[in-house]
Amino acid sequence: MAGKFEIYKDKAGEFRFRLKAGNGEIILASEGYTAKSGCETGIASVKTNAPLDARYEKKTATNGQYYFNLKAGNGEVIGTSETYVSTQGRDNGIESVKKNAPDAEIDDLT
Repeated sequence: MAGKFEIYKDKAGEFRFRLKAGNGEIILASEGYTAKSGCETGIASVKTNAPLDARYEKKTATNGQYYFNLKAGNGEVIGTSETYVSTQGRDNGIESVKKNAPDAEIDDLT
């Protein structure tokens, strides 16, 4: 099963997207957008930037777990991963975004 983007509204009424892998696991999540068009632009940016190694920023959370940010060409963060207990898990997450994002369908839940 292929990955997909889901557009949804959060409790504050902002639009967000999440990228789910084929197994349903969330592998990337966005910030909040005031307009759905901004959210859709964010998804387009993820599709464009996901295949590029240089766009991934590997990070360590304050609790010692690992995560990554996907950045646009201008350096803005367009998506953040869940946290992982190992660097291998984080790196697998990056590979999953690279594989799933470019061709993922968009499921609008709003």
